[in-house]
Amino acid sequence: MDAERLRGTVESAKATELERLGSNGLLVAVTDATPEPAAVLRAAADSEHAARTTFAGWADDAADAAARELFAWLADRERDHRERVLDSLAALGESHDPADGGTMHEYLRAREGPVERVAAGTVGRCLVSERTHRRIVSFFLDEGDGARADLFRDLRAETGEELERGLALLDDACDGEDDWERARMVAEYAIRVAYDDYADALKRMGIDVTPAC
Repeated sequence: MDAERLRGTVESAKATELERLGSNGLLVAVTDATPEPAAVLRAAADSEHAARTTFAGWADDAADAAARELFAWLADRERDHRERVLDSLAALGESHDPADGGTMHEYLRAREGPVERVAAGTVGRCLVSERTHRRIVSFFLDEGDGARADLFRDLRAETGEELERGLALLDDACDGEDDWERARMVAEYAIRVAYDDYADALKRMGIDVTPAC
């Protein structure tokens, strides 16, 4: 296996979950059924903050130099994303102290070693983030807010760059099929955790996840 085949395999295996994570139900789930601009921005800021915290922690304790460099770059990128979202929220006259955590990041932070961390954190997480950013772009277009739609287009494009850098590192770090299989498993499971969190949020509101998609 190689990195591009890994990506294709993961996207194919988790196609349903990824499609639903990019559905109209997403913003209902992450805003407690109040998908208004400020609530969407708060949820996005929380997500970017959690990602920054995850990658910064990995950069601090990574033994592998290439992985450490990647994680430090990712932490800086996600901090920048968080600040840009918070600036957009401030323009609405609101402040927000981003919350850390979430079930996907609990899963990510339990990974050890460069292969598992890169696969879960840049393949699994980034495939989820690309879908969620796309949904937020559509939300702001529907709101007639082209500037915020452009913001999330930019964040989505930069998340795609994060994915590509992670795939490139995996091509160097994976040594044989056992490594690739482990990478596949953790990337797919990161998506599953994100999907289960989304589905559980809808169920708590009495919404059936299938037709909500």
